[in-house]
Amino acid sequence: MVNASAAPALLAVDVGNTNTVLGLFEGARLASHWRLTSRRDATSDEIVLSVRGLLSSAGRETDPPRDVIVASVVPSLRFPLRQALRQITGREPVFVEPGIRTGMPILYDAPQEVGADRIVNAVAAYERLGGPCVVVDFGTATTFDVVTAKGEYAGGVIVPGISISAEALFERAARLWRVEIRRPEKVVGKTTAGSIQSGLYFGYLSLVDGVIERISREIGARPRVIATGGLAELFGGGSERIEEVDPLLTLTGLRLIHERNRGG
Repeated sequence: MVNASAAPALLAVDVGNTNTVLGLFEGARLASHWRLTSRRDATSDEIVLSVRGLLSSAGRETDPPRDVIVASVVPSLRFPLRQALRQITGREPVFVEPGIRTGMPILYDAPQEVGADRIVNAVAAYERLGGPCVVVDFGTATTFDVVTAKGEYAGGVIVPGISISAEALFERAARLWRVEIRRPEKVVGKTTAGSIQSGLYFGYLSLVDGVIERISREIGARPRVIATGGLAELFGGGSERIEEVDPLLTLTGLRLIHERNRGG
C-alpha cells in the first residue's frame, strides 16, 4: 500500500487507441501502474469510477494525487477525461499539446501533427539514452521516433501494428486462422499455425530491424534504440538493434514533461 504522505503524487495518463495506461508517481518513483481498455464512448462519470477504484487499490482513496498529466491520441475522450480528472483532483489536468514545454525542439514540418505519445516517448528516451536515439513503440501502430544528438525531435516512421497486420491477414484469408502472436522456436514452420506465427513474428522483427538500419544510414550514425509499448518485451528480445526495453517509458516521459511545466 502507498504511503500517501511520502511524496507529492502525480497521476500520469497515456491514452492510446487500444489501451490506456495510468501511472501513479511518488516523486520520481512509479509506485503503481494500471492498463485499461480505451473506450471511445466512455463518459466522465464512468472514468471517475474507474480511476477512483484504481487509486483506492493504491491506498489513495481519500488522498488522491493533486497533479495529473495526460497524453491522448483519442480526441473523443479529451472532454470526459478533463471533466473526470478535474472532479477527482480538484485541479485542471495538464494535457500534452502544442504550447507545452517539453525541452525538445521539434523539427517536424508540421509540429502539431505529431502525436503526443511520440513526443513524450522521445523526451523519455533522450533523458535515458542521450542522442542520437530511436524509440520503437509497439502499439496499435508501431512508431519509430528519432532524436538527434542535440536532443531534437527529428521525425519518424509509422507502420501498421502487428495486431492490425495479423487481423487483416485472418479476415482476408479464409483458410488461415487466428494464432497467438509469440516467438516460435524455428523460422521454418511445420504446420499452418506455426508458419503463420513465424511469419508474424520474424517477418515483423525483420521490418523493425530493417527500418532501424535504414534510419541509421540516413542519419549517418548508429543510434541507441529503446522499445516500449505492449509488445515491446516480445519483440525486443529478438531484435538485433533494440538495446533496451521499457513498456512504461511513456509514463516516465509524462513525469519529465510535468516537471518541466511545474509552476508555469
